[in-house]
Amino acid sequence: MAGRPDVAVVGAGILGLAAAFHIAERGAGRIVVYEREGIGAGASGVQPGGVRQQWATRVNCLLARRALEFYRHAAERLDSRAPLRFDACGYLFVAHEPATLKRLHADVALQNELAIPSRIVATGQAADLVPGLTVDAIAGASWCGEDGYFDRPQAVVEAFAEAARRRGVEIERAEVTAVEPGPTLRFADGSRTDAEAVVVTAGAGTARIVRSLTELPLEREERSVFLSEPITERLLEPLVVAPDRHFAAKQLADGRVLAADLSEPERRVARAHIRAVVSELLPRLEFVTLALVVGGTYDMTPDAHGIVDAVDRDGRVVVAAGFDGHGFMLAPEIGRGVAAIVAGEDPGSPFEALRADRFAGVSLERESRVI
Repeated sequence: MAGRPDVAVVGAGILGLAAAFHIAERGAGRIVVYEREGIGAGASGVQPGGVRQQWATRVNCLLARRALEFYRHAAERLDSRAPLRFDACGYLFVAHEPATLKRLHADVALQNELAIPSRIVATGQAADLVPGLTVDAIAGASWCGEDGYFDRPQAVVEAFAEAARRRGVEIERAEVTAVEPGPTLRFADGSRTDAEAVVVTAGAGTARIVRSLTELPLEREERSVFLSEPITERLLEPLVVAPDRHFAAKQLADGRVLAADLSEPERRVARAHIRAVVSELLPRLEFVTLALVVGGTYDMTPDAHGIVDAVDRDGRVVVAAGFDGHGFMLAPEIGRGVAAIVAGEDPGSPFEALRADRFAGVSLERESRVI
């Protein structure tokens, strides 16, 4: 490795790049991002770019609200050469069961308290918001018109990389196998380097990399989404989530229809389940062929919240992982919080709730809106 970094970042996904960007803005000296494959080569390269504020816990609502504020001005903030188009198409969560609708009411009350403009909608309103939606079996729904997606999410990942590089960040192709006390980074080729501070954003692999420092309850969960070929006709504008049917669907800007079985069974079973729910809920999609399957992984924690914390005795090794497949939508605020911790500052609310020691013998508040 060429020289000793002041700050080493492990992982060039959206979280690592956002962290490097924010750290560089603070003028932290030499910053090197180490990546074993390439920019956005992991989960950041296959996610569909969704950004929503409808969450069930205060911590995720706050993170999402602040991340959206960044994303609204992402092109200017990152000085991106490529257009970064955010489509506020809206997210509709539909409840088939009364108990689910009751939870949606509680979630909306929390979201409104935090200035998120979500609302409960009756079945007729849901049908107006999503033309073609069959509402016969629906008890009600929640809606936020500010939720949406980036039509080219990989361009956002690349824009973070470009913005970080313009601020002096180096991105090197190297596989970090371990971070040890010092902190010292060990590489797959047998080399090693020390750093003043290390940030590990390696998804589920984060636990393995920092295991000489701490044990982290991170589990890898396989996920997949089904995609059609591009369709000229707009068949589904908002993103529809049906928790009771373990189903989500959206038509992307390029015309592809995306659908997922949120219970994640074997793919053949998932495809059949999606077809059954489409027939019941969105029959205008019945003749759409979902020919392409894209696989990825979620890095999961016991309470479905991320971990953002210094995990060594000296506070010089910071992890940011465990975001259950939603790192993209929260990345700008996570990156800001990580930069504050690296600088020895309090990142503020809600990062206290993301500490690594929260899993020891306490009752955890679980996030229920993982999709």
